Amino acid sequence: MTVPVRLIATDLDGTLVHSDGSVTPRTRAALAAAEASGVDVVFVTGRPLRWAEDVFEHVGGHGHAIISNGALLWDVAAAAPALERAITPEVAARVADLLREAIPGTHYAVETLEGIALETGFLERYPVPDGARRGSFAEIADRPAYKLLARHEELGPQEFWDRALEAAGDVVEITWSSTTALLEISAYDVTKASTLEVFCTGRGIDRAEVVAFGDMPNDLPMLAWAGTSYAMANAHPTVRAAADHLAPPNDEDGVAQVIERLLDTATGARRD
Repeated sequence: MTVPVRLIATDLDGTLVHSDGSVTPRTRAALAAAEASGVDVVFVTGRPLRWAEDVFEHVGGHGHAIISNGALLWDVAAAAPALERAITPEVAARVADLLREAIPGTHYAVETLEGIALETGFLERYPVPDGARRGSFAEIADRPAYKLLARHEELGPQEFWDRALEAAGDVVEITWSSTTALLEISAYDVTKASTLEVFCTGRGIDRAEVVAFGDMPNDLPMLAWAGTSYAMANAHPTVRAAADHLAPPNDEDGVAQVIERLLDTATGARRD
């Protein structure tokens, strides 16, 4: 017997969203059709809240989103946190010291509900909001944070990740989703998967009833946890190797194509 799909968990960048940052009419229609059929749609992203809010309209202004790789479960309708799983200042300081000793040249930023704060020497790649704090590590990491960001200007992302895991992988969760050497660090056992599991358990949804989509290493735990997993055709090689299925590329509305097929199978309809 085929297990029904009750929840679709999808990453955003490189997965649901086109490379130009858009969400197409076809994708919007597929998400709306899924929800109309009784299937929950949850965005599960590494984005900070200020970037994730740009796409909340596509879950109909309701529902929930998992932000910052699982550190924040956001109630879209209430515009408020439903669950926060922050990294403490003490742990962040310990990890920063471990990485700086093992990988000289590492610089940091932190993401909180208030926004981003950047260490002097951290070279951002995107515009920083007005009023963002800058200072020493002690000054920027003085409160619980959803993510500790670590950047290196000389290493490639895979080498940076490998060395960081060796230095501090038993203390925190370390992953990445960027084309540059930017690591995303969360509290221990805080991943897209672990927060998605908390969310599903609270609603009586079994992992076998979850379909997940992703494209980068920060999606690996979620894809391993979900009953059915799809890597995008444009995904990182490790993600393509780990997923159950391959979806068309994000720029070809790959998530929408799969959702359409899933809904057709569930209803017995036939699509031209």
